[in-house]
Amino acid sequence: MPSAEMTPPGVYEPEPERSAPPEPVRPTREDEVAAAGSELVGGPIGRYALLGTSWWTPVRIVALVAIGMFALGLVQKAPCYHSAWFFGASSQYTKACYSDIPHLYQGRGFADHLVPYFDRLPDALSGGMGYLEYPVLTGVFMQVASWLTPHSGGIQHQEQWYWFVNAAMLMVCTAVLAVCVARTHRRRPWDGLLVALAPAAALTATINWDLLAVALTAAAMLMWARSRPVAFGILLGLATAAKLYPVLLLGPLLVLCWRAGRWREFVQAAAGTAAAWLVVNLPVMLFAFPGWSKFYSFSHDRGVDFGSFWLIWSQNSDHPPSTDFVNTAATVLMVLCSIGIAVLTFTAPRRPRFAQLAFLIVAVFILTNKVYSPQYVLWLVPLAALARPKWRDFLIWQACEVAYFLGIWMYLAYTTSGEAHKGLPTHGYQWAIALHLLGTLYLCAVVVRDILMPERDVVRRSGDDDPSGGVLDGAEDVFAFAAVARPPRHAAPYEAPQVEWGRPEAAPPQGRSL
Repeated sequence: MPSAEMTPPGVYEPEPERSAPPEPVRPTREDEVAAAGSELVGGPIGRYALLGTSWWTPVRIVALVAIGMFALGLVQKAPCYHSAWFFGASSQYTKACYSDIPHLYQGRGFADHLVPYFDRLPDALSGGMGYLEYPVLTGVFMQVASWLTPHSGGIQHQEQWYWFVNAAMLMVCTAVLAVCVARTHRRRPWDGLLVALAPAAALTATINWDLLAVALTAAAMLMWARSRPVAFGILLGLATAAKLYPVLLLGPLLVLCWRAGRWREFVQAAAGTAAAWLVVNLPVMLFAFPGWSKFYSFSHDRGVDFGSFWLIWSQNSDHPPSTDFVNTAATVLMVLCSIGIAVLTFTAPRRPRFAQLAFLIVAVFILTNKVYSPQYVLWLVPLAALARPKWRDFLIWQACEVAYFLGIWMYLAYTTSGEAHKGLPTHGYQWAIALHLLGTLYLCAVVVRDILMPERDVVRRSGDDDPSGGVLDGAEDVFAFAAVARPPRHAAPYEAPQVEWGRPEAAPPQGRSL
């Protein structure tokens, strides 16, 4: 403000104008499928609608929808809850309501009050597993659920309660996941509905405990989007302590920070990840190493299993590949694909968005791995919603995953029903695997296209650079191959004005109505 000496008496000095915050992106204006789907709730939002004046904010709506879909998933498991988990070898498969949770209550010693990792499991109880084969934080989650389970009545009653308690805890994870995704892209909260309404997520939410790691990973990405690398690292370390895949996100972050010269933030994130992982794992590692290492030895020694292209090869070969060969080949493929993602990052005309590379690296891990359990789709759902928030592509992929969900249970029904041969034979299941692989590859191809042609990226087409990128959002390139090393500019549609990245005074592109 000017001083009193510089302002003539009686003259009003107006406040400087402040640029209005960017308008939130309305999916019913830019997405045909979203516009058509909105007809179920009254149609697209009106031009003169008053936004931000109701308790029903987008984030709250997304969270409630996610909880509602989770509840529908519980209803889908009802036939198993009442009988199929306990009676009949194949009924839990023919009804497509299988879950690991009730079976492992007794099978991993929780019914007998055995301490995970420290107490060895009787072979007759665990089928020779010896120790709990899950990472430490997941084991803690399972143990807490066991403490909350009434240890009274028959074993069936206890297993029902154990699944119900776990379901309640996983519902909290679902709400956290939905809120984090809805808040990661500030101008695109409605993209969280992709996660909330994902049918494959509702069907697989209570098969296992993957939602814990998925929710922690989503929270970590929210912290990175808010430029908090230490908090990101701590949450990512906790997620890695619950499931191994989240640590893969450090790879894309490395090459993005390399291109942007943000080494300090990357080191903080990596250090936070290592520290949080060690805090959780070190006590068990030091005092119960055989139990702690079971997850890693089991993952290494596990043979070719459900859902992978390795299984198709193995079932159609007179000389199926050995476990050691598959371990080596899968590692080599993963390394080669990671190098390809790094090359893509340094040669792309615009620096890729963090969510795009996070989706690609996890998808590559899933595609090359020797096993694909149906609940692994949960790993990709939030990343896909952030990487490619387009309903058409998301639903195509989800349709493939739902088909695989039904395919694996029908195949297991076929293999466990004896001479009755209920369900899907081997070749039919192989087609279900192929459909899952093709659906994931399709979404990967669309994301890669968006990276190579940023004008096709719906996030950047709305005027943003990298809303999940945190310190990378709007940052200038420091390192890139000569062909693409130039001042970064937002790749808006050709008919619209270009937008400078990271400049608050720049207006959003006018070529497309929000």
